[in-house]
Amino acid sequence: MSPSQWDFPVELCCRPMAFVTLTGLDVVYNAVHRAVWDAFCANRRADRVPISIKVLPGDHEYPKCRTKRTSYEWYIPKGILKTGWMNKHLNLVPALVVVFYELDWDEPQWKEKQSECATKVEIVRQSLQGRNTKVAVVLIQKKTPLPPGEDVIASERAAALCNACDLSGKSLFVLPHTDHLVGYIIRLENAFYEHAQTYYYTEIRRVKSHKEYLNKTTHQLLFVRHQFKIAFFSELKQDTQNALKFQAFGDLFDEAIKLGLTAIQTQNPGFYYQQAAYYAQERKQLANVLCNHEAFILSSVFFKVCSEELVQDYSFDLHDPEKEKVGILALQLKEKKVLHSELIITLLSNAVTQFKKYKCPRMKSHLMVQMGEEYYYAKDYTKALKLLDYVLCDYRSEGWWTLLTSILTTALKCSYLMAQIKDYITYSLELLGRASTLKEDQKSRIEKNLIKVLMNENPDAEPDCDTTSVKAAQKLWADRVSLAGNNVFTIEVQDFVPFVQCKAKFFAPSFHVDTPVQFDICLKADCPHPIRFSKLCVSFNNKEYNQYCVVEEAYHKSDILEPTAQGTLCLIPGKTKKFTFKFVAKTEDVGKKIEITAVDLILGSENGRCVILNWHGGGGDAASSQEALLAARSFKRRPKLPDNEIHWDSLTVQASTMVISRVPNISVQLQHEPPALTNEMYCLIVTIESHEKTVAKDVKLTAGLKPGQDANLTQKTHVTLNGSEMCDDSYPALLPDIPVGDLQPGEKLEKAIYIHCGTVGTRMFLVYVSYLVSATIEGKEILCKCHRDETVTIETVFPFDVAVKFVSTKFEYLDKVFADIPFLLMTDILSTSPWALTIVTSQLQLSPSMAPMDQLESYVENVVLQTGESASECFCLRCPPVPSGQSGVATGCYVISWKRSSAVKSIPVNTVITLPHVIADSIPLHVNADLPSFGRVRESLPVKYHLQNKTNLVQDVEVSVEPSDAFMFSGLKQGKGVTMKKIIVAAPPT
Repeated sequence: MSPSQWDFPVELCCRPMAFVTLTGLDVVYNAVHRAVWDAFCANRRADRVPISIKVLPGDHEYPKCRTKRTSYEWYIPKGILKTGWMNKHLNLVPALVVVFYELDWDEPQWKEKQSECATKVEIVRQSLQGRNTKVAVVLIQKKTPLPPGEDVIASERAAALCNACDLSGKSLFVLPHTDHLVGYIIRLENAFYEHAQTYYYTEIRRVKSHKEYLNKTTHQLLFVRHQFKIAFFSELKQDTQNALKFQAFGDLFDEAIKLGLTAIQTQNPGFYYQQAAYYAQERKQLANVLCNHEAFILSSVFFKVCSEELVQDYSFDLHDPEKEKVGILALQLKEKKVLHSELIITLLSNAVTQFKKYKCPRMKSHLMVQMGEEYYYAKDYTKALKLLDYVLCDYRSEGWWTLLTSILTTALKCSYLMAQIKDYITYSLELLGRASTLKEDQKSRIEKNLIKVLMNENPDAEPDCDTTSVKAAQKLWADRVSLAGNNVFTIEVQDFVPFVQCKAKFFAPSFHVDTPVQFDICLKADCPHPIRFSKLCVSFNNKEYNQYCVVEEAYHKSDILEPTAQGTLCLIPGKTKKFTFKFVAKTEDVGKKIEITAVDLILGSENGRCVILNWHGGGGDAASSQEALLAARSFKRRPKLPDNEIHWDSLTVQASTMVISRVPNISVQLQHEPPALTNEMYCLIVTIESHEKTVAKDVKLTAGLKPGQDANLTQKTHVTLNGSEMCDDSYPALLPDIPVGDLQPGEKLEKAIYIHCGTVGTRMFLVYVSYLVSATIEGKEILCKCHRDETVTIETVFPFDVAVKFVSTKFEYLDKVFADIPFLLMTDILSTSPWALTIVTSQLQLSPSMAPMDQLESYVENVVLQTGESASECFCLRCPPVPSGQSGVATGCYVISWKRSSAVKSIPVNTVITLPHVIADSIPLHVNADLPSFGRVRESLPVKYHLQNKTNLVQDVEVSVEPSDAFMFSGLKQGKGVTMKKIIVAAPPT
C-alpha cells in the first residue's frame, strides 16, 4: 500500500471559496455571453474577491436537501463527516445562483419579457427547494443606463420586475455591454460576494442551532462534526479568525497569515505542526503495540476481502461484535503499513520552517533533533546524522550538556551503522570528554571501541540498535578493515569538546633575541582509563621553529590502554601533564611576533589508524571560554595540590610572544644648552660609550626630529653635521644611519649635531644608535643587532624683541613725518634669551622712499646683552616729497647679526626685522630756529628764525613773537605783509 492512498483529498488541499453559479449564459453560440464569461474568468488578480464561479443551465438539478432532524435522541452517527460533504459545498451547492437575461428598459415587448424572466427565476428556485441559496438577476443591456433617479421608466420597470420575480431591489443588477465591461463585472463580483457571505452566515447560524439538541455523553462525534462545519463555512465566508476558533490546524493558520493575520513568536503555526507531529508519534507508538500481528486466524484471502469491504462500507452494524472485531483487525493491518516516520518528519519540517520564520532558534533546534531521531528510527542514517550534526554546535555553545550527550549518542549509533570511521572517532572523542554525562562504564565501553577502531579492528555494536542494521554495519566495518585507504584522520577540536584538553603558554610576553624562547604545553585527559599518545608537535607562524618542538614516543599498539605504562606521552585521567620546549629565535625575527598556530596530538600509529587532534592557536575547545569565565567569577578556594601537580583552571593560554632586540650595553649621553633660539645653529653633542665585552661593530647614528610630529615643525626644522654654514630648506629634518665605525670595549666618541629651527615651539628629537655584536646562546653563536635610543624635548624661543618708533629731532613722538623734514628712527633691542647674546653688528637697509641725513653706522657692534638687557640705536632720516595720493611710505629693514656669547666659533645669525610703514605728509611753511648752545645773563642772545616756503606759490605771512618774562626783546616783534618767494632747497647727497 503506497503512502499516496493516505494523502489528503483535493477538497482539503485547496483554498475554500464561495461557490456561485451563473445561468442563462450561452457561452458557445452567443458572442456577448462569451465576452461576459471571459471577463469573469480572465485575469483574476489577487485583488479580486475570492469566489468560485461556474456556468450551469437554468434547469440544472442541484443536490436535494434532506429533511432536517428535530431531535438526536436515538441517533447514532456512523462517523464524523460524510466524505462528500466538503465537495458538495465547494462545487455542487451554490451560495448564490445568478440568472442572466437580455432585457433593455425600452423593450417594446416588456410584459412578455418580464414574464419569461420570472419563469426562469422560478425554475431555479424549484431546483433549490429546501436550501437557503440566494438568487439574483442580471439584465444584460445594450445601452449605458442613466444615473439613478433620472430614468423614470427604468425605475418603474425595475420595481415591477422585482415584484414579478419575488426579488429585493439589492438582487437586481444591470450589466451594460460596453467598452467598460470588465469594470462592471468586477462590481458585480463584489455584489455576488456580499450575497454569498450572507448565505454562509445563515448556514453557520443553522448549524449552531443544533447544539441544544446534542448530548455530550452520546453525541461526541456530532460535536466535532458541527465544529468542523462551522469552521468550514467560516472559511468559505473568508472569516479566518472565526475559523481558527474551530480548527486549530497548522496549514489553516499558515494560510490565514498569508491573507493578513498577524502571528508572533508564541502564537504561530509552528506550535500546531509540532502538536500534530506529537500526535503522529503517539499514533506510531500505538500502532507498534496494537498492530503487531504476525498471524491471523482468518485466511489471507478472506481477510483481504473482508477488510476491503469493511473499509469501504461504513454502514455496517456496530452492534455485531464479530464484524466489529474483523473491522478493527482490518484497520490495524492498514495502519501497520502506514509510513508513520514520513508523516512525523513532514510535520516536524513544517514546524521547523515556521519557527525559523518567527526567529525561535531553540524551538527550531529542538525539533531538528526530533527530526534526526525520527530519521534514525526510519533507518535513514545519512539524513539523521546530517541533522544531528547541524544542531550540535548550538547545544555546545549554550552548555546543554545532557542534551548534547543524548544527541551525540544517537549520532554515534548512526556513524556506527554506516561505518563512517571519522564521524565515529569524532563522536567517541566527545562522548569520552568532560561535557559528556554518560556513566563511567558507558565511557569505558566507548573508549575500548575507539581503540579497536584505531587498531584497525571492528568495534562492538552500539546498544539498542536495530538487529538487521547491525548485521549490515558489521559487514561494512569488515570491508573498511580489508580496504587499503587513508588511515590518517585529522580532527579539528576547537568546535567540540574532546576528552583531551590542551593549553599552551609562553613563559613571557617577550624574549630578547639572545635568550632562548620557552613555553609549556599542558595536557589533561578526561577519559576513564590512562591513554598513550604517539606524538606531540607544535606549529608556528614561522615554520622553521616546528622542528624544535616535537615529542615522539614509540610503543606497541596493544599498549595504548595499558594502565601501568608511564611513558612520556601517557596521560593519566584527571592529571595535568606539562611539556616544556625551548628554541633560539632567529635574528631576522626581531620585532616580530612568534605565534603558535596549531598543536597536534597524535593517537595511534601510522601503521594502523592514526588520529591527529588539532588545536588552533594555543589550545582550547568549544567549552573552554565558558569554563574560563566561570573560573574567573568563582570565589571557591582551590584545594592545595602537591608541588608536582598543577591546577588546570589556573592555567591560561598565551599563544604568542614577541622577539625583541638584545639589551644594548652602551651608553648614550646628550649635551646641549636649552632652549634653542630661533634660526641659530643649535649644537647637540652626542656621546657614545661602549660597555660591551667585545667589539661593537658597524655603529650607526640616526639623529634629528622624531617622526610623527606636526608637519609644520618638520618643514621648519633642519639637521646637519656641519655647523660652519647656515641651513636652508634643502636640509633634512632627520639624518639616518650616520656611519660611526667600530667601538672597542670601553671606547668613547662624540658627535656634534647642529639643529636649525625656523619657528618657535616645542620639538622632540631622537638619537638612535645601532650596532652589531656577537653572542653565544645554547652553544650557538649569533650576530645580534642592538640599539639604544634617547629622546629629548627642546623648546625654541625668540632671542630678543625689537621695538621701533619715530620721533622728531626734539625726541617728540611722531605719528607721521613731513616731507623733507628730518626725523629720528629709534630701535630698541631687548634680550629674551636665558643666555648672553653678542650683537655682532646691525645694519639699517632703507627703502628708496627714505634717505639718511648722515652716514649710517652700527652703534651696537659687539655689544653683549644679558637676559633682560637692551641696546638702542638712533638714525636721522628724511622723507623726500611723495606723490599726491600716497600716504604710507615703506621704511626698510633692520638687520641684526648675533650669536650666543658662549659659542665663540659659531657663525652669526642674521635676523631681519621689517620696519613699519610711516605716514608722510607735506607742509606749506617750515620754521627753523638757530639758537646758541648757551647764553649769559644780561647779555644779548642772538636768535635767528628761518622761514621756508615749501609751496610753488608766493605766501603772505604774519610773524609775531610772544613776550616772555625771562627775556627782554629788541628789534621787530611783529611784522605784516612779509612776502616770501619760493625757496628751492636741494636734496642732500645720499
